[in-house]
Amino acid sequence: MLKEKLPLPADPELAAHAGYNARESWRMFEIMSEFVSATERLGEIRPAVSMFGSARTPADHPYYGLTERIARQLSDAGFSVISGGGPGIMEAANKGAYFGKSPSVGLNIQLPHEQHDNPYQDISQSFTHFFARKVMFVKFASAYVVMPGGFGTMDELMEALTLVQTGKTRKIPIILVRKPFWNGLLDWFKSTLVDEGMINAEDMDLIKVIDQPEDVVCAIFDHYEKRGFEPSAREREIQLYL
Repeated sequence: MLKEKLPLPADPELAAHAGYNARESWRMFEIMSEFVSATERLGEIRPAVSMFGSARTPADHPYYGLTERIARQLSDAGFSVISGGGPGIMEAANKGAYFGKSPSVGLNIQLPHEQHDNPYQDISQSFTHFFARKVMFVKFASAYVVMPGGFGTMDELMEALTLVQTGKTRKIPIILVRKPFWNGLLDWFKSTLVDEGMINAEDMDLIKVIDQPEDVVCAIFDHYEKRGFEPSAREREIQLYL
């Protein structure tokens, strides 16, 4: 007797699975709407700097104050500041920019815990999907400034390094702030990734470690001194395929 390869339509498990597939298909439109809405809202904020760091850093922590000072100097220098829109370092980044001369932008993600919108946002854009949000961090950024943080911060850092290393986005300054925090990771990059041939030695040049707020701003200006902040036609074409 031949076994039916496909369950009968009346099978309850098949019906439930079909319903899930239908929901998953329609979810594509939700993802599309996130890309369209964010692209339209953020289109005029360039030049911008994306800042990352821990959601768990309290307002009385030195990292919070350092982040706020960097963001304020970036804002006064003409950069919109983009953060994840939540508490901790993200709030400090938005707060510094909010009281500066340029827009403070929050790209908020819906999470079951930790994340809530901070009040220091001139532009607030919400996302359900991490990957859509991550594209926007890169798409509109002239630089990344990465403060101390956990898995989410590491995720954004590695994403930026990968995109620049592979040429999937233009080369932008990727600046780590607070040398004692990052030294162990950078030493491991050199002693393991470089030494075992997992990355090239020159890939380490993609990263700068800077601790002073004014030096962060200067490093970004120095990078663009001979070319300007606006992406070239070729770079805009590349960014269509992030």
